[in-house]
Amino acid sequence: MTLVGWLLSILGYGLTLLLLPVVLLVKKRQPVSSVAWMLAIVFIPIGGAVLFLVFGINRVERRKASKQRSTEQLAEQRPVLSEPLRLPRDDDRPETRRLMRLTQRLTDEWPTEGNSIELLTDTNRTLGLIEQALLSASESIHLEYYIWQPDRTGTRIRDLLIRKAREGVRVRYLYDGIGSFWLTKRFLRPMHDAGIQIATFLPGQTFRERWSLNLRNHRKIAVIDGRIAFTGGMNIGDEYIGRSSAFGFWRDAHLRVVGPEVRRHQMVFAEDWFFATGEVLPDAESFPPSEAAGTVMAQTVSGGPEEETSVFQALMLAAINEAQDRVQLVTSYFAPPTAIITALENAAFRGVHVRLLLSGRLNHVWTLLAGRSVYDSLLKAGVEISEYQRGLLHSKTLTIDGHWSLVGSANVDCRSLFLNFESGVVLYDERLAEQLEQQFERDTQDSARINPEDWERRPWFRVVGENLCRLFTPVL
Repeated sequence: MTLVGWLLSILGYGLTLLLLPVVLLVKKRQPVSSVAWMLAIVFIPIGGAVLFLVFGINRVERRKASKQRSTEQLAEQRPVLSEPLRLPRDDDRPETRRLMRLTQRLTDEWPTEGNSIELLTDTNRTLGLIEQALLSASESIHLEYYIWQPDRTGTRIRDLLIRKAREGVRVRYLYDGIGSFWLTKRFLRPMHDAGIQIATFLPGQTFRERWSLNLRNHRKIAVIDGRIAFTGGMNIGDEYIGRSSAFGFWRDAHLRVVGPEVRRHQMVFAEDWFFATGEVLPDAESFPPSEAAGTVMAQTVSGGPEEETSVFQALMLAAINEAQDRVQLVTSYFAPPTAIITALENAAFRGVHVRLLLSGRLNHVWTLLAGRSVYDSLLKAGVEISEYQRGLLHSKTLTIDGHWSLVGSANVDCRSLFLNFESGVVLYDERLAEQLEQQFERDTQDSARINPEDWERRPWFRVVGENLCRLFTPVL
């Protein structure tokens, strides 16, 4: 062995000895995840160590103080947003009350009444409504997106923002440093020149940030004049309105919100903006007095790796466990932790009609295979699984018993539940739940239902591939 070979061997085994204790000490790690990382470090000495250093360590602890400061500095605004509201006295659903209390404990926010909320599933119409709201802005525009493509659609919205900024509207634009990696200085320069404030969430440019590439801001939020908000699963780009030949038709779920709950979305943006820039948003401009605009009771949910408890996993588990009649879950990326799998199976065993609508095609095939690795046990429990075939399914919704719903940015995978910064809205509204269920039925018509008998007969090499991908679920 050459000198270089000896040095590499020493380096590899040295890293192994140093990192194995680190794997065991990392907080909130599932045992299966720990074993997977230990095997990778031992059998791929240098490569496994590098992968663990980049993807295996939750580095948000060093940034938690900054997040906490953003909450404390904005504390004067929070009491206005957090008036404790209860369900009407005639509501006879104790499970709804329990879910409301759980959500309040997880987010420190009570639901608000008097909201007008519209479910949007046609992405072209969604983008049109967002553009219409942007054009109507007179004071402020706040945008926070995981992916913003510098293509025809992204450029058109950019130019609209430039126009509004030149009209005197204060525009703040926050994008994720990895999700929007393709945004160039050339694309952003006209925005800077027009006076738009631009910030990048963990851009990955400094040495410390490069080790935090695994922590991403997956939220999609637009707040206009502090009075209209849009949120859900849709990013900005040609592909999200069906103009990409690679994906074709694109199904997504988004919400248009008017009423008191807009202030909650503004607060999520305000905290993320402070985290990225250190700037506290002006109260008068960003939080105008809210007025009732409808009849929907809603509760904004935000969560990220800085939380001790996974907000979205806890919420999904509680909702599924409370289900008495039916569960309808729609998600693009499905690589669930064991707790979610068990909850779905137990609900089916209890006689609840559990149905999953998942994407049959993804840009990350390993995530698709990892999700399919758990179909066996779900199908045996009586869970119905369908894979969307018309195009790409990107919606993230959960509907329980026709009266409780969750719409947001979080997929049912470990990345969304434990690593990403996500947001969503809990809807205590039968009308919106009915609309979600109707959309579910329409989309299942464009899907292929998984037949349990046929699934058991799939080739052995597919089973091996699925189970191999399953090992990497914690970082998919």
